[in-house]
Amino acid sequence: MRLTASNIVYEIGRLPRNQSYQYVHKRTTGLIKIVDVVYPEGPIIIKRIKPNEGQTWETAPEESISAQMIWRIANAFFPNHPINFDRVLGGSYNTRSVLEALMAHTPQFYYCYPGRIESISSNTNIRRGHKHLMWCPDNPHPPGAMYESKADIVISEVPTVEVLYDALVLPDEIKTPEMDIEVKRRHSQMQIALIEIGQHLNFRTWVAQNDKGIVYKNKKIGEMDCVVSSLRNENLIAPFEDAYRAALLIDCIWFKNGKLMPAVMEVEHSTGVTSGLTRMKGLQDALPPFPTRYVIVAADEDRDKVFKEATKPQFQSLNARFFPYSAVEELYALCKKRKIRGVTEEFLDCYMEPVLGQLA
Repeated sequence: MRLTASNIVYEIGRLPRNQSYQYVHKRTTGLIKIVDVVYPEGPIIIKRIKPNEGQTWETAPEESISAQMIWRIANAFFPNHPINFDRVLGGSYNTRSVLEALMAHTPQFYYCYPGRIESISSNTNIRRGHKHLMWCPDNPHPPGAMYESKADIVISEVPTVEVLYDALVLPDEIKTPEMDIEVKRRHSQMQIALIEIGQHLNFRTWVAQNDKGIVYKNKKIGEMDCVVSSLRNENLIAPFEDAYRAALLIDCIWFKNGKLMPAVMEVEHSTGVTSGLTRMKGLQDALPPFPTRYVIVAADEDRDKVFKEATKPQFQSLNARFFPYSAVEELYALCKKRKIRGVTEEFLDCYMEPVLGQLA
């Protein structure tokens, strides 16, 4: 079971607009009102005041809870698993406590204070923990009020993981006017992550012909040892001329041992999902039946767009998978930190969501 931004927005949208809402933290004396909700994934427009300081709703400015923030929180939740908002969002958003409060007033969310394991000099103690929010989809409470969960949960915190990218240089030929430079930079960062994930999993990676000139760590990615220099040398592609031509512009293809092709991947922004699916479909049609994964890599907030397009009849034979940016970077961070080796390609399925499963 997976939580999405649209789930959160839908439930907050059901809360009464003529009611004010308290913060989860009892020492925070302010109040919140919902002004507007934009479906399906936000933003959510709110007002907030501190009555004890003489503030009124009439003069309070409107503020926005962005879709990006809602998606970041949605991706952090698993059923019955406490989440610390400040830990997930850090100082990135000044409305994070507002979103936390509104979610706590919806039926599937409870606030809680799980125990915290504190280890100092080999001595371990369990302290009262910080405020968390927990998603309990099978145990809803009445809407419009906050409920505390008394679940007997203890948390041992581990350091957060960050993904670092060195500077990259985009060649002039891929700085196309129809794609914003920052979108293209993000696209290229995902390709770098996929190349390095593939290297850790003992795959060799094909990168689209027109992207080989991207410079990363002072080297063109087409010259990296783990990057396929020519598809003419790949036994799975070279015998089929139509497949060879179709594969040239595929963003990333993983090859293994000259005999396997674990994944064919298109890195897309929301306006390009159909073109990526079309390129992968062209490759599939040009090859004999062969087991592989056809994967759309896209921003988490583009999930609904990906599923809508990938489930259309003309693309269903791809049995496409969705590999969100957050999952790519989670796997990339794991590979970099732990130097994982020896896992099978089925391990990838833990990070990819089957699209056609939604039609079942």
